Amino acid sequence: MVTVGVHVSIAKSIDLAVDRAKEIGCDTFQIFSRSPRGWSFKDLTEEQVKAFRAKMKASGIAVPVDHMPYLPNLASPEGEHYSRSVDTLKAELARSGQLGIPYLVTHLGHHKDEGKEAGLSGVIGAITEAFSSVKNDVMLLLETTAGEKNSVGGTFEDIRHILDGAGERERLGVCFDTCHTFVAGYELRTPEGIGATLDHFDEIIGLSRMKVIHLNDAKGEFGSHWDRHEHIGMGSIGEEGFRHLLRNPVFSRLPLICETPVDERRDDVGTVRTVRELAGSE
Repeated sequence: MVTVGVHVSIAKSIDLAVDRAKEIGCDTFQIFSRSPRGWSFKDLTEEQVKAFRAKMKASGIAVPVDHMPYLPNLASPEGEHYSRSVDTLKAELARSGQLGIPYLVTHLGHHKDEGKEAGLSGVIGAITEAFSSVKNDVMLLLETTAGEKNSVGGTFEDIRHILDGAGERERLGVCFDTCHTFVAGYELRTPEGIGATLDHFDEIIGLSRMKVIHLNDAKGEFGSHWDRHEHIGMGSIGEEGFRHLLRNPVFSRLPLICETPVDERRDDVGTVRTVRELAGSE
């Protein structure tokens, strides 16, 4: 059996995310703990925290995941945007801890023509400062990226560099995004390609660092660096590729979060069902 879910809304009240996840049939789910499109937010109230934790305890859902908002850029040059990004990271680590969410996923960002080394240094500095400020059990997961222009995190070596530099490595892990990793140039369509990619990941980072999978097909071709998600089995990785992925023991043991479209072709319920079918669970 795989542990699969989707990103769900927190509209009206954050505890309603648990209800929505149950209605969809999720074993796991992901949220933004606040609006992802702005800098400002309201602190969580004691009532909100109690309601979320109570519903999670009663739900039977295995693992909730929090995701950083869209605006922060941990690799940006020093300045107001970088400072606000670091402050947001601190706030999200604290909010995840309040809610009892074990994992916070973060994009690594773009260096704005300052060079990859500067971008990586920025990410390391942001994580180091956030960890020194917020002390809890939340693990920060570095998300693999598509390797688009000026980005960091498009290679396993980038992520290893951050892991080595940030300190408190026990608080760091990796969120492996199948779309991003595939368009960054790591093969995921065949058993041989999956095996080679996982061997390389293990050599550079270590498979024990992989904690959550963002399970997304890709609109872009292999190695295109085009970050656009597609329905599972309808993109360039394809149905057969996901059948191989989902029957690989490394992927099948981890929480699988789908961040795929909801449209006339498939909704979230259909996405969860498709993943289970391809995994041989239904």
